Amino acid sequence: MSTAKELYDENGFYLAQNVFSEEQLVGMERDFDKIVDQLLNSGEDVNARWEGPLLKALDGGQSEIIHTHSVHRYSALWAQAFMNNRFLDVVEQLIGPDIILHHSKLFQKPAQHGSPFPIHQDWYYFPTKLDTMLAGIIFLGDADDEVGGLRVYPGSHKLGRLQNSWGQSESAELQKYPLENATAVSANRGDVLFFHYFTLHGSLPNNSDKIRKTVLAQLHAGNDEIEPDSEINHYYDALTLRGWNSKMNRSKATK
Repeated sequence: MSTAKELYDENGFYLAQNVFSEEQLVGMERDFDKIVDQLLNSGEDVNARWEGPLLKALDGGQSEIIHTHSVHRYSALWAQAFMNNRFLDVVEQLIGPDIILHHSKLFQKPAQHGSPFPIHQDWYYFPTKLDTMLAGIIFLGDADDEVGGLRVYPGSHKLGRLQNSWGQSESAELQKYPLENATAVSANRGDVLFFHYFTLHGSLPNNSDKIRKTVLAQLHAGNDEIEPDSEINHYYDALTLRGWNSKMNRSKATK
């Protein structure tokens, strides 16, 4: 039987099952809902729907996805979830013993009009020198195509950095990888889907009667760091979840 690392290296993603127990998930979902309520009552624009023709082709120009960064800044329980040993044990198999949280974010796709995401790569938003960055999507409910679940192109991480692959503009590179031809990944409540930041991925609209609730953690190895000339100054927590951050220094620690 193939190991998690072997499957990840071959396919660019790995679905870890039953990472969180039902007892843990009850509290995690309670705090998720509390965060969403706080966002909706804040008066801020919390709809993170992307712009551009690729998205409009998927949702007709109308959809919604409720979003915030830094889930662990709202909830101590979510901070504990990112430090969960079962969660970090899988990450360690994939990128090694030193694990840095780049950022976390909450996504709620409302029923009937939950926003899709066109096929894209993540690297453009936070490129690292050693390309160890991966995402871990924690599922608070069962997720498949019906609720706007994730779709991936297995093995596409081996393509490396594709230009114009950020997903919010038309791209000759991405035309080769339509969302409808990508592989649907079905996950259950408590599962975590890990995928490399080169892996081409996207998701369909949520047109079902169910709400899709996920929290994503973006993680990299402790000997890696964001490229200093990155085009986008993305929010960066730089929180050491396990082991050691060998790239931390005084100036970074005060940002």
